[in-house]
Amino acid sequence: MQAWQVHQLGEPSEVMRLQDVERPVPGEGQVLLKVLAANINFPDALMCRGHYQVRPPLPFTPGVEICGETEDGRRVLANPALPYGGFAEYAVADAAALLPAPDALDDAEAAALHIGYQTGWFGLHRRARLEAGETLLVHAAAGGVGSAAVQLGKAAGATVIGVVGGADKAAVARELGCDVVIDRRTQDVIAAVKEATGGRGADVIYDPVGGEAYTQSTKVVAFEGRIVVVGFASGSIPSPALNHALVKNYAILGLHWGLYGTKNPKLIQHCHEQLTELATRGAIKPLVSERVPLSGGGAAVQRVADGVTTGRVVVVPSLENGAAA
Repeated sequence: MQAWQVHQLGEPSEVMRLQDVERPVPGEGQVLLKVLAANINFPDALMCRGHYQVRPPLPFTPGVEICGETEDGRRVLANPALPYGGFAEYAVADAAALLPAPDALDDAEAAALHIGYQTGWFGLHRRARLEAGETLLVHAAAGGVGSAAVQLGKAAGATVIGVVGGADKAAVARELGCDVVIDRRTQDVIAAVKEATGGRGADVIYDPVGGEAYTQSTKVVAFEGRIVVVGFASGSIPSPALNHALVKNYAILGLHWGLYGTKNPKLIQHCHEQLTELATRGAIKPLVSERVPLSGGGAAVQRVADGVTTGRVVVVPSLENGAAA
């Protein structure tokens, strides 16, 4: 089979190589899956660079989220067991953690449902306890993680403010359903949020960016507001001033979704049921901006790493002739 392999750490476009390799052999409690679609996540790029908390042994195949097909023909969602990741024709995954792919979504959409939407659901509902009528601010609202939070926020009855970088991403955020869109390249984010909320600020802030975005969050969070720290796509990890949290009476909530797989796996199943129901009635639908063939996987991971994509970029091995669809 063909698979992208990383033999040394560095930028994805430089260290990912498409190679002919043997099909992986499932270990105890694992299953072999035919990869129907593999969603690209920012951690895939971090793993190539050696900057992620999970460091698989070299060589490894990146790709932490797939829609796959079991040997008996079932369509499932899975997080492949590294080093046999999803940017390949076949991957392996833990049998106990497989989830049924929603019928309402095609392969690429289903591949993009699991991590981003689970993270959003846990962040907004489990951690921040978002309520209908509250104001939700989403940083990087047109990105893969942000777009999921926007849709989930709207489905929960919140007023959603999306912060993006650039006119193209602003247009995407509006299409996603943001009530207010702020272009950080041309607008003062703090002033715009205060204007949009009548000076009150946002009740819940969803931040996968860190850095300057986090600083802005502390200045526009409402009384008894909650800042959900999801990641640091900016590359800068902020150091929160706890005296500021005390004086303004807001909460800083960390979210490492992956921990629920070992700490409380039943919640992941419950969340998937909620997401499936939302997808079935059309309340959420992963924004897949690009479907690329397996041969385009390395370049696509680099684009996600560079922050130049909107929504989700998904590798679909069945695409032929090297042309995106």
